[in-house]
Amino acid sequence: MCVALPGKVVKIEGTKATVDFNGNIVNAEAGLVNVKVGDNVLVHAGCIIQTMDDEMADEMNELFNEIEGLTI
Repeated sequence: MCVALPGKVVKIEGTKATVDFNGNIVNAEAGLVNVKVGDNVLVHAGCIIQTMDDEMADEMNELFNEIEGLTI
């Protein structure tokens, strides 16, 4: 199973974006979607595939935090 992760764009250089995933900083390809610094984005396989508004980003982060808190 593959999952797209939510993050926030903190820097853009050409078609590469630096994305913050709750403190984990990763470079991602930004050439598929128009993005700017401060945008909430979904990243899959190293590529930004979608921008999203603050409400959707908050919902996704809450869900990931809930999943992270589950124990088996």
